[in-house]
Amino acid sequence: MFKSLINLFYPKICYACNNVLTDNENGICTVCRHELPVTNYHLEDNNQVEKVFFGRIKIIHATSLFWFQKKGMVQQLLHNLKYRGHEEIGKILGQWLGYELKNSSKFKDIDLVIPVPLHKSRQRKRGYNQVAKFAQEIANQLDALYVDYILVKTIPTKTQVFKTRFSRWDDSKAMFNLKHSEELKGKHILLVDDIITTGATIESCANVLLNHKFNKDIKISVATMAIA
Repeated sequence: MFKSLINLFYPKICYACNNVLTDNENGICTVCRHELPVTNYHLEDNNQVEKVFFGRIKIIHATSLFWFQKKGMVQQLLHNLKYRGHEEIGKILGQWLGYELKNSSKFKDIDLVIPVPLHKSRQRKRGYNQVAKFAQEIANQLDALYVDYILVKTIPTKTQVFKTRFSRWDDSKAMFNLKHSEELKGKHILLVDDIITTGATIESCANVLLNHKFNKDIKISVATMAIA
């Protein structure tokens, strides 16, 4: 009865469409779960995410959970996650994609899950890395180790939303560094981010991981919430 009163005055809203959730729905309503543009790229070889990196970096496998469209439901989800304090969206999407990856032979040998880091000043301002819970849930599903202290962002950058493709690529060079890199030796790493546009951020992270003296024998795969 008390819970019903709380819901009456402070109803739980779907993060994708803003409709009121039922008691059995968590974060995203049933209608949106069926209508969100799922890619199923974890089932495809040479999918669109992998093609982003052809000729740039060596990626073992890559996938994104959703297609991103401006003014669509995925944009609403990501804006709620990144700019409106709803960190729990990362957990919901991580459970969703993690379950799919767990049942895919392509991702069964992942050892470490590493989120693309925020610069410490940006993380202090936002209060969290929007990719962290997403990566943690994927790691849980894959029985892999979640590691957020090895890859470090050294240079703060402004929001990427209004930048050109070249500006995004240019800003992503030499922004990251490694700590305790000896822990990566021989590992298959799943590098995790929120959205792929040009692929510049992932490329920059992967180059740092692959080109360190300890890391000649590591493998890198990629998973993101969305691809634009």
